Amino acid sequence: MTRRQESPPVRLHRRLGHADLSAVGEARAALREFLRHRRRPEEAEVAELLLSELVTNALIHTRNGAVVTATTAAARLRVEVRDFMSGQESAPYVPNADDGTHGRGLLLVQSLADSWGVVTQALGKVVWFELNAGRS
Repeated sequence: MTRRQESPPVRLHRRLGHADLSAVGEARAALREFLRHRRRPEEAEVAELLLSELVTNALIHTRNGAVVTATTAAARLRVEVRDFMSGQESAPYVPNADDGTHGRGLLLVQSLADSWGVVTQALGKVVWFELNAGRS
């Protein structure tokens, strides 16, 4: 019996300019293309939605752009959005569902991702989420 060998991780890496909200659509399109033959369409749609929320937050609340990295390996997709704004809170605010119309992006991430978090860097932070293939 031969053991099936897992394929190595595949990565998408994009740098986005500051205050350029058209970059949100460009990041979504790049992720869509990256995931086209790697993930089910439903999973890719969720990933696009969550990515757009994180990128929008990074571009609106920082002045130095962002970097998007998506890594897919086996049954897991990890998407990271790094900003370069110093002096930020380490954990972004996640509002309640009835907090009005702004600030719901992280509520979506919290609700739809299998896991998510924030990692503080020397300059800025990385907000990430993971989706597991085959989830119900």
